[in-house]
Amino acid sequence: MTFSKKTEFPERLQQISSAARALAHPARLEILDYLAQHGRTVSGELAGKIPLSPATVSQHLNLLLSVGLIRGQNFGKNVNYWIEKKRVLEMEEMLHHYLWKVAAFTVSGDKEIQV
Repeated sequence: MTFSKKTEFPERLQQISSAARALAHPARLEILDYLAQHGRTVSGELAGKIPLSPATVSQHLNLLLSVGLIRGQNFGKNVNYWIEKKRVLEMEEMLHHYLWKVAAFTVSGDKEIQV
């Protein structure tokens, strides 16, 4: 049996890791782009626009749902999806702040890089 050591890290780093993972596949980025451009969209329409099987698109949608980047509501036999703007902005701030901190403290040789 294997155990995840993820919980050994601070909650903030776990959140950043989850946000990065959610954005780490081109299909998920494509889904977010499509929802940003078209607003609320039913799952069947999304599956027809992404060059993957409907089951694979569903897996990507579930990951985006799990981190709160999108929301979904049953709409007949389909699910209506949309972007959760508040969560997107929270993730943007979290990632921006973290990457800014990394860049600000990056050392090249003995000199700190100014940002």
